[in-house]
Amino acid sequence: MPKDDQPVYTPLPLPDRVQLTPEEALSAAEAFRVYMQKRHSVRDYAETPVPEAVIRACIAAAHSAPSGANRQPWHFVAISDPGMKARVREGAEEEERQFYGGGGGDAWLQALEPIGTGVEKPHLTRAPWLIVVFAERWGVDAEGARYKNYYVPESVGIATGMLIAAIHHAGLVCLEHTPNPMKFLNEMCGRPEREKPVMILPVGYPSEDATVPEAAKRKKPLDEVMTILAE
Repeated sequence: MPKDDQPVYTPLPLPDRVQLTPEEALSAAEAFRVYMQKRHSVRDYAETPVPEAVIRACIAAAHSAPSGANRQPWHFVAISDPGMKARVREGAEEEERQFYGGGGGDAWLQALEPIGTGVEKPHLTRAPWLIVVFAERWGVDAEGARYKNYYVPESVGIATGMLIAAIHHAGLVCLEHTPNPMKFLNEMCGRPEREKPVMILPVGYPSEDATVPEAAKRKKPLDEVMTILAE
């Protein structure tokens, strides 16, 4: 982005202050932990429709995420059209055939066995919505000049995490689907080459007979993933 177009740094009073007492903070944090532990990655979807307004609200929550230099290097494409979902599934399954045919390597395929994944991806057509997450590797200003985005993977990762949390908060489920490569999605979704598709999120309500892999509920002990360095 040209230097002349950069806004001048102007500090504002903190617009919103969400502040709790220590006791309230602990109660809220514990309640949120319990609530988020009810989030599950689901492959079995009901045909119940989800209003577009709900999807828009979830994406809007993700768009409030922080990003490197406030570049907001993301784009979300929400798809409900059955024909487009079928094309996404076809492209994803083609990539998965190559992956499970040996492209993924023995160790990776072995790690996936307890999760029960495979080439067939019926959730991509059964879920009422697909949200494709794109990472913008660089931007283009109004005059067509290219400018650099910063901390793109980190920024998009934060926004995607907030999107997943918003989907859960709306009473919906999703699945983090990452066929690789996914270049077919750029043309299909009308996105420029400077954007890299990084994830497909099928979104909807779980079916009555929905299941999750038992292995997915095995979490590392907290003391293996957390270190507290205090006085």
